[in-house]
Amino acid sequence: MVVGAQAREIDTVVIGSGPGGYVAAIRAADLGKKVVIIERDNIGGVCLNIGCIPLKALINVGHRYREATEETPFGLITSGATLDWQQTQNWKQNKVVHTLTSGVEMLLKKHHVEIVKGEAVFNDNETVNVLQEDGHELLQFNNAIIATGSRPIEIPTIPFGGRIVDSTGALAFTEIPKKLIIIGGGVIGSEIGGAYANLGAQVTIIEGLDHTLNGFDSEMTKPVLDDFKAHGGVIVTSAIAKKATQTDTEVTLVYEADGKEQSITGDYLLVAVGRRANTDGLGLNNTDIKVDSKGLIIKDDTMRTSVPHIYAIGDIVAGPQLAHKASFEGKIAAAAIAEDAQARDLHYSLPSVAYTQYELATTGETPDSVKVNHLDAKISKFPFVGNGRAISMDQAVGFVRLISDKSSNALIGAQVVGPAASDLISELSLAIENGLTTKDISLTIHPHPTLGEAIMDAAELADGLPIHI
Repeated sequence: MVVGAQAREIDTVVIGSGPGGYVAAIRAADLGKKVVIIERDNIGGVCLNIGCIPLKALINVGHRYREATEETPFGLITSGATLDWQQTQNWKQNKVVHTLTSGVEMLLKKHHVEIVKGEAVFNDNETVNVLQEDGHELLQFNNAIIATGSRPIEIPTIPFGGRIVDSTGALAFTEIPKKLIIIGGGVIGSEIGGAYANLGAQVTIIEGLDHTLNGFDSEMTKPVLDDFKAHGGVIVTSAIAKKATQTDTEVTLVYEADGKEQSITGDYLLVAVGRRANTDGLGLNNTDIKVDSKGLIIKDDTMRTSVPHIYAIGDIVAGPQLAHKASFEGKIAAAAIAEDAQARDLHYSLPSVAYTQYELATTGETPDSVKVNHLDAKISKFPFVGNGRAISMDQAVGFVRLISDKSSNALIGAQVVGPAASDLISELSLAIENGLTTKDISLTIHPHPTLGEAIMDAAELADGLPIHI
């Protein structure tokens, strides 16, 4: 504790106001705790301000622009479509981001959560010091939830600056790049690359692995990659980025592929090689909180760290760095603080989505995990080309794939590629978590014509009674 400073006593302190932090704070307040949430930047964290939400806004603009500038098979002809990029950026920032972040701030106030601006640093296991521009404030807490998220990883030989940007910089370009180079073909790199390709940029992805969109199998990614390449995109896999130089107007990347050193020049270079947990700078060394070799905070299934009254959630603990995972864990931590005996992370499926040109979504087991874990499972797949709604939308690309246990027919995994995959996956996660069988799904009336019928058709296929295939 700082000598001479008087600490204010707080029941529960939440550090970070992203999707994990603000959800945890509101839930804890609803469960009767007096809560203070500490935020050093903007309310809403990375997701709402500089991550998921503004990126999805740009992806939406890219889809609309492409629809307005490409030929359609149903006779709709448009010409002369132009895009006011400044208006796009203003809409993204002021309408989309501001609406959501101000909404979160309103929700926090509505639930009587006090907001304290500043950077939190633990003094010990019971006290956190909030560093502010004009001073600091000491808070002594009974419980704390750490939800400080993550930040982009920088390649030491290719530092951020100028025309070399991270994902935040790529979302704030003052112009649409003519040639955009991306190091990293994961979900973030592929989503941003796809958005700018739809807006007319020539996009080249340099990926270190032998494939892109890690986490999704080749059968799922093929339609996405085929479309990306068909629209001028270039993907170089098994490549090592070595160095980059830039001028006032362009940036050149030197990389190694096929045993040869090569170079490429573009307007901007986006480095999207992953994210690092924000656990440094928190003063964890002043506490008894344990971290692993990657700097991730070790916790149990109630989100409790090695200090029993301090909890950790989201990107700073093990598992995929997903906003909905952080929110889920935040509710568990809040319930655990409220001494709810049911507060445990017992989930089986964790949905994951890539918002590429054709959306990719997966939950639960995959064909690969079935093999690795030697599960006795069967796979059924129904293509959107057999779905009336998809055909009428001219989006009959992709499929619904179900993985069910052979003996019980219980759904244990599912993947969707194609239109509205990000929404359809929720029904499948619900089915998995509730132990539903493929017969339960096939006997559930699905409205016609809808994309969801493809789930019912895949279930009927698993039951050996297909109608539409």
